Amino acid sequence: MGDDHAERRLVAILAVDIVGYSRLIEDDEAGTLAAMRALRSEVFDPLLAEYHGRTVKLMGDGAIVEFGSVVDAVLCAVALQRQVAARQVDILPQHRLLFRMGVNLGDVVVEGDDLLGDGVNVAARLEQICESGGLFVSGTAFDHLQGKLELPLEFIGEQHVKNIARPVRTYRVLFDGNVPRWQFKIQRLRSWGPLAAVALVLVAAFVAIWLGPWTTSAETASIARMALPLPDKPSIAVLPFDNLSSDPEQAYFADGMTEDLITDLSKLSSIFVIARNSTFAYKGKPIKVQQVAEELGVRYILEGSVRRQGDQVRINAQLIDALGGHHLWADRYDGAMNEIFTLQDKVIGEIVSALTVKFTMAERSQSEQAETNSPQAYDALLQGWDHLRHDSENETLKAIPFFERAIELDPDYSRAHAALASANWRIAVSNWEAANLGFERAMERVDRHLALAIRKPNSLAYAISAEVLARQGRYADAFAKISRAMELDSNDPENHLSKARILNATGQAPEAEREVQRAMRVDPQYPPSYLRVLAISQFHQEKYEAAVKNLELLVIRQSDVSEDYATLVSSFGHLGRTDGVQENIEKYNALAVPAGYSPLTVQELGWYWYGDIFNYDSTYRERLKEGLRKAGVPEGAGTDISYDEYARLIGKSNGEYNIKGATEIDAPTAKRLHDRGVKLVDVRTALSFGRGHAPGAINLSVVEVLAKDTLSKAVSREEEVIFSCHGKYCGDSAYASAKALVWGFKNVYHFAGGFPAWEDAHYPIETAPGQ
Repeated sequence: MGDDHAERRLVAILAVDIVGYSRLIEDDEAGTLAAMRALRSEVFDPLLAEYHGRTVKLMGDGAIVEFGSVVDAVLCAVALQRQVAARQVDILPQHRLLFRMGVNLGDVVVEGDDLLGDGVNVAARLEQICESGGLFVSGTAFDHLQGKLELPLEFIGEQHVKNIARPVRTYRVLFDGNVPRWQFKIQRLRSWGPLAAVALVLVAAFVAIWLGPWTTSAETASIARMALPLPDKPSIAVLPFDNLSSDPEQAYFADGMTEDLITDLSKLSSIFVIARNSTFAYKGKPIKVQQVAEELGVRYILEGSVRRQGDQVRINAQLIDALGGHHLWADRYDGAMNEIFTLQDKVIGEIVSALTVKFTMAERSQSEQAETNSPQAYDALLQGWDHLRHDSENETLKAIPFFERAIELDPDYSRAHAALASANWRIAVSNWEAANLGFERAMERVDRHLALAIRKPNSLAYAISAEVLARQGRYADAFAKISRAMELDSNDPENHLSKARILNATGQAPEAEREVQRAMRVDPQYPPSYLRVLAISQFHQEKYEAAVKNLELLVIRQSDVSEDYATLVSSFGHLGRTDGVQENIEKYNALAVPAGYSPLTVQELGWYWYGDIFNYDSTYRERLKEGLRKAGVPEGAGTDISYDEYARLIGKSNGEYNIKGATEIDAPTAKRLHDRGVKLVDVRTALSFGRGHAPGAINLSVVEVLAKDTLSKAVSREEEVIFSCHGKYCGDSAYASAKALVWGFKNVYHFAGGFPAWEDAHYPIETAPGQ
């Protein structure tokens, strides 16, 4: 770890642990905690002061104590055991607090108030193999006790203990002064069967550190105070690991490690795992694990730290039972960067063992597949992900080169391909309607990298594929993809939310509501979008009061989504409420109009509601429109014909519109037609039209202006006419073309690419004065 220049010193270490702590707490929590507090204040603290001991760590049911003298360490330990025994002679054996202890003299690394290194580890391991009420001493400590201790020490052999390569020469302190007739023996791990070996690993995993939870254990989490019911399987929250590297810029690595542990645990169906979004809300905040457990509704908390120095990595992790107020295990894992996945697997394995859960065959097979053989590629991916999670255009652009670097280092890195597809999908979505050259390039990269990512099972790749397909209105295909993503990661709340959106779109609102509730349980600190999808599912089920309640909460948390106010208006209409209708219409318009969209109409909401809803469940779509009508929202222009009359002429393939009876044209064709005098009707809003349009184009907003009479004033029914709007995924020109055909116009051209395609072709452009 590059500690050559770190501060070191030779000290005596005493490790202490309570025997059977979990059982004692389960049998009599209040009595056990009271006895612990009394022992600490009346026995331990006074004796540590008398023998000049300094408490290094207090963690759960154990402690690590430093002494300047090995004689003081052993004398203090003997005094502790004797006084503890004397104070409990009148207590029933099953209720006594018994301690086991280990003393070692060794070299340690000083990090602030903490001590690290084998000097500490050996003491901890000796304590773990010590019998109840006993004290084991290492060979180095024994060598310095010669002639300085009245009690005899019995040599019990060289013991093989966990994570210590060399055997440890071990001695037992004989408190009664007599050598026993029997010899205490410890079998080597390899001589046990596999099941017994696992059991010993679990026992060894309990770090010999006695948590002051003599001060904090009293603050155990309470089921009664849980904000949410405990799941019916082991539940865990992984708190952000601290970055202990000397370089603060390495925070991305600690965050990435934490997120990967969450992701890996989430893939296990037998464990309930809180999502990253909720646990990272505690990052950098002073918190108590009991508080976290109660707020998130879990029993277990994993916390730790990551230190990276050069090519070396150290992970410290500890699993806490918040209800019991004690540690299940704690350990340190050291290795080179090329062993990073092995270190992570060790942590996951310890958790699985401690919680006594099992991998399914599929989960085990998935866990055994190496993510990448390139630690540099993994590091690049984590750096990119640190930018991508900020969810902004600038950060997305910063993320892309890191993902590209990861793929350059490992061309088969499935997760890096999925991450790069995710970044490009974000760019594509921001240009969806325009479908300009930037969009086309982004979508080409999305398709290419998704194909490469899916060659190896990857939840993110399937989730992004589902989003792409849903955006195109291909809901059946999208459902298949999101189902596959959930098979690979059933705990990811975003997968549940994506599935809920698809279920809403396909007329399955009750199931959608259940999926949102699952997402909210996994991510109790959920973002506003969860409330939106929940409210939509309730609206579709005619639970209008519940929908209004959640929408009103939503717009407090996020006030910049215009459709939320439209959904409120429709809900009010169904409820017969008039209060709040005009206010929410005005809020909708205040957001939509400056952005280049039309004021609220029934017609437009039947076309676009949180996106294109052409393929949306027709019953749900009509219910939305009917609520708007009841609330008094205007229908919009050109509504002398019904939706069904013109929509029957419209088809959709891979997100692109086609109109039966109209001729589809591209930008060069539109330019040639326009040059020979064919009228081009741009159906965008006046604001969008004014910002840029083809020279001589006629502006008739399809929502506000386009009607049979207004179109007839611009062009006769026998003339050729071109309809254009925002881009190939924009339905406005498709609806305009279909309406024109129903009104009797004979020669209709549908220019799907619209103004963005015209602009990308570098054809002449006009703008309105002042634009």
